[in-house]
Order: sequence, then C-alpha cells, then structure tokens
Amino acid sequence: MTVIPRTSARRRTALRACGLALAATVLTGCGGDDPDAGTNGVGKLPPDKIQSRTRSAADAAEDVHLAGTVVTGKDTYTLDMRLKAGGASGSVTAKGSAFRLLRVGEKLYLKADAGFWKRAGDSSAAAKLQDKYVKVPQADAAYKKFIGFTEKDVLMSGLLTLHGKLATAGRHEQGGTRTIRVTGDGGLGGTLDVSLAGNPYPLRLVRGGDAGTLTFSDWGKDFPLDEPAESETVDYGSSLPAS
Repeated sequence: MTVIPRTSARRRTALRACGLALAATVLTGCGGDDPDAGTNGVGKLPPDKIQSRTRSAADAAEDVHLAGTVVTGKDTYTLDMRLKAGGASGSVTAKGSAFRLLRVGEKLYLKADAGFWKRAGDSSAAAKLQDKYVKVPQADAAYKKFIGFTEKDVLMSGLLTLHGKLATAGRHEQGGTRTIRVTGDGGLGGTLDVSLAGNPYPLRLVRGGDAGTLTFSDWGKDFPLDEPAESETVDYGSSLPAS
C-alpha cells in the first residue's frame, strides 16, 4: 500500500481549495453583472406593474418639464412646457405658428407675435397684441382648446398609455439615466422608458401610431409661476379670433 506523505496530502487539499475558490470567482464574475444592481428595482417587475408604478410616480410629482411632439389627427403640436398643479409655462408650435402659454390658477394667458394674430384673422389688432400676454376669456373656445396643454394631470393621464400587449424591451439610457423600456404590441402601441434611478418616473415616450415623441425631465423641480406684469398684459375682451 502506498502511503501519501502528509505534506503532499496537505498540498493537494490546498490546491483543491484554491481551485474551488477560483471556480467560484469565475462563476460569480459571469453572473455578477446584475442589470438591476443599484437601481430602484422596477426592472425586475412585470411590464404592467412597471407601467402602474410609473403612472403613480408621475401623479405624485408636483412638477415636470415636458418637451416633444404630439400628433392628433392631421395636426402636429410641438410642446415645451413646464407643468405643475397650480399652472404652467412654456411654448406650443402648431400649423407654423409658435406661441407661449402661461397659466396661473384658472387664469390663462397667450403670448404670440404679430404673424400669429394675423393668421388668426385679426390683422388690425396684431400690432397691439404682438408680444403681449393676452388674457384668454374662460368662456372662449380658445380657452378650452389651449388649457389642456397646461394641465399636468390631464396631459399625463392622456399620454402615459401604451396600447396592446405589454412587454419589456431591455435596459436603455435617457439623458444619462438608466431606464427599463416597456412596449405595447411590440412597439406598435408605443414605447415608454422608465427611470431605474430613484423614483420610476417616465423619461421618454414614443407614442403608438407615429403620434409623436416626448421626453420628461425635472420631475419634482419647482419653477416660478407668476402672473405677467400689467404693462405686459392685454385684455382682449369677451372672445379671441379663431386660431
């Protein structure tokens, strides 16, 4: 019978231990790139839960900066709006005309150049109205048309909707922030990139049916919202020209 020297047995035991440790290291390295490491964890959820979480986060945030395009029917609107519960401020471009909207509480103001007012059918008052904040009468059709661009809850509930069967489509990045992407109907029903850092805010939305692309930023960052000075304001009267 061969007797293994004690020193050799110890060496083999040590080598075996080193081998096991090396194997464990290799295995850990292969499976250690956890895409959800250091995130808010929503990437591990089913797509319907992710959509639910991001809607809740958007509803709870008091402020947001929304920018991009919205296509409704034959009309395309380019928006750059900062929104909060008490009002909004920003710009809208539609049908070749750009104008600013300012809402403070229930008071809505519209500011545009002379060309906007001429195209709206009021050439005679264009010089007086240009680059002034025109108070929009609440009973006027223009108020109902433009107020929706300034209402955070209305915009969020109408926009943050994906159509068709929901699925996740990997990890991405938006504005330097890691995201998980949720798709509707394989992307035909829209795609939504949700932040994996902090609150699961929506960061980018591609609407289904080529209905526009929007980005969302500055969630929860307050911004000043004051009524314009009297010298900058014009009270048009009971109604505005059709625009």
